[in-house]
Amino acid sequence: ALAKIFGWSELIIGLTIIAVGTSLPEIATSIIASVRGQRDLAVGNAIGSNIFNILLVLGMCSLIVPDGIQVSTPALNFDIPVMIAVAVACLPIFFTGYQISRWEGFLFLSYYGAYTLYLFLNATQHQALSQFSTIMMTFVVPLTIVTLVILVMGSIRTTIKSG
Repeated sequence: ALAKIFGWSELIIGLTIIAVGTSLPEIATSIIASVRGQRDLAVGNAIGSNIFNILLVLGMCSLIVPDGIQVSTPALNFDIPVMIAVAVACLPIFFTGYQISRWEGFLFLSYYGAYTLYLFLNATQHQALSQFSTIMMTFVVPLTIVTLVILVMGSIRTTIKSG
């Protein structure tokens, strides 16, 4: 119904409104756990939920629907590669000092904001889409690569000093 109201694809509604709505309890749980010093619970909640949603939710849905679940071309061409890139990009952050610092948290939120903005610009075929895509490719991608290199080098230095 929301897709028809806004004139957007169901994929966009699922990637934004539904994803945020179903994740709000997880956000609350993780924030409370972090504030209470139970940071492993916060990390486990985020990672476990991601694994659960990808494997169990999609697996169950594909078993129930006779023809399985069709994965759309836009999801295959953009959203799934973004999901994989996010997972890979997070690895050095997770392994450098074994904590996600505030600036890294800010980086995560900024990337999510940029991803969501891209989805909306694309869904509405906004005139700023091409300029935004150019900015993302010329600024954000290199910034991400530099950040990852710095984090990996810092981790290697820390390992050498402590080992």
